[in-house]
Amino acid sequence: MCFSTLVQTVLQYYEKPLSLFGSGFEMSLNLLGNKSNFSTFLKNLLRGKVVMPSKNSASFLSTIGHLDDRVELDKNIKSGSNKYFATLSAMASKLAYENDEHIKVIVEKTWKMEFLGTYSFWDERQQEDTTQAFMFRDRNADSDIIFVAFRGTELFNANDWRTDLDIPWYNLQGVNGKVHGGFMKALGLKLDGTWPKSTTTGEHRHAYNTIAAELKGHFKSNDRTKFIVTGHSLGGALAVLFPAVLALHNEIKTLERLEAVYTFGQPRVGDERFGEFMKEQFEHYGVRYYRFVNSHDIIPRLPYDDSVFMFKHFGTCIYVNSIYEATVVEEEPFKNYFHWRSIVTKRVDALWELVRSFLLPRMFGPDYKETLLLKIFRTVGPVFPGLPAHGLQDYINATRLATY
Repeated sequence: MCFSTLVQTVLQYYEKPLSLFGSGFEMSLNLLGNKSNFSTFLKNLLRGKVVMPSKNSASFLSTIGHLDDRVELDKNIKSGSNKYFATLSAMASKLAYENDEHIKVIVEKTWKMEFLGTYSFWDERQQEDTTQAFMFRDRNADSDIIFVAFRGTELFNANDWRTDLDIPWYNLQGVNGKVHGGFMKALGLKLDGTWPKSTTTGEHRHAYNTIAAELKGHFKSNDRTKFIVTGHSLGGALAVLFPAVLALHNEIKTLERLEAVYTFGQPRVGDERFGEFMKEQFEHYGVRYYRFVNSHDIIPRLPYDDSVFMFKHFGTCIYVNSIYEATVVEEEPFKNYFHWRSIVTKRVDALWELVRSFLLPRMFGPDYKETLLLKIFRTVGPVFPGLPAHGLQDYINATRLATY
């Protein structure tokens, strides 16, 4: 707890420098990050007309977008396939990291679906908007499905990292279980432990209230509409906690519309009693919950499942190894990140994943070609195993290539 508080304090102190560095880094990627951009930059430089990319334009990509620049859905996986919702959820989780205009263009022009809006939400503790999500309706599905995709931790956003590290428990009254305090605050929990009574306070929107109200509005127009919640990393934590807060507020009619929850690289969010409560809720309302874990990804193995921290995963875990073989397990191998038996295994797999990045296009086609930035990122793996494995490239590949 002391370490968590110390790191949060350091992050708060360096919030602006980290943000400025991140802005400069992403601007450089969008200016010079690929052959097309670099060629355009040189031509404009020679003409004396260098145009800086606009961060709010549809063409501007986040660092996550440059690690995996795919925007097209897998044409081989059609609506009705058992993989369809998982692959679409993985792509939506990646798209959630982008700016509003980019999200809208991809949803409407590329995916041919109905864009319902992007949302930024107020975090009372950090006194600013830190939680983001977007919603869209899938026009290609056999039934009317709305997706809610929560954004994960942005690489250069200190407040997102502070949310991840704010691990003291919050006792969820009515659930008889404890959950990660930072994640609950990101959904709108107030500092006094209560929930806002309305969707907004002044200019500020609250995540849980706003999304629940938006969904209810869509349900009124079609009594067959259902919804899916998804997210990567921090976004995955918020995705699985959103139904928990629905249950806390006894939102029976909304829970009855919940089709499934798909999370990718999701950290642990609560204790064992909370997990038992959520399993009962999902079974009662017929909700499918799929928690994808890739190889030695560090984030699903945090916070610790031990006698000190007492965090526990629950639900169906789809574990995908480094050759994209999926296995349904109760818990991923080496459930806690620092495990002496995994010291060698993690590094061997990290080396293989670096080699694999050059082989994938030959094995599965051009859709699996990895960007130069991602290949550079994979070189970190042998030193800090589990970090590159957290990337969405592998999770998207897993939903497409693995059998589950």
